[in-house]
Amino acid sequence: MYGIKGWLRLNSFTSPVENICEYGQLQAELQGNWRTITVDDWRLQGKGLIVHVEGFDVPETARTLTGTTVWVESSAMPSLPEGEFYWHQLEGLRVVNKQGLVFGTVAELMETGANDVLVVKPDGDSIDQRERLIPYIAGSVIIDVDLTEATIRVDWEADYLE
Repeated sequence: MYGIKGWLRLNSFTSPVENICEYGQLQAELQGNWRTITVDDWRLQGKGLIVHVEGFDVPETARTLTGTTVWVESSAMPSLPEGEFYWHQLEGLRVVNKQGLVFGTVAELMETGANDVLVVKPDGDSIDQRERLIPYIAGSVIIDVDLTEATIRVDWEADYLE
């Protein structure tokens, strides 16, 4: 029923998944062009989410969105309290320990349940070629996040988990 009216499954990385719909307008790349699309209705279906996008009312037009990555402009996201960060703000930051040793850059983050984990991949300035998984525990493991300097200082030894 939903498919014939242009509804699509949307894989959302918000928590909870339906929070993506609160933004209404999303950005998408369609046929090589950036375009703003508007979610005008949505439903939870099992653990997933199905959405209807304004102007994509039949399967043929809705199909053009299949496999497309959609995102929210950073400026549309709510401000966070001091000391809290969105994952996308941490990705790409250089990770340095208390001794000044460079471990690499944050390639991605993982949600483990207990705490988030930085996946730190080596780069040209790294002390070695090891990938490190560093728990994001503010105040103990994470000493400081400096977005201006693009650096995360950590209390983490170079030989942990060897």
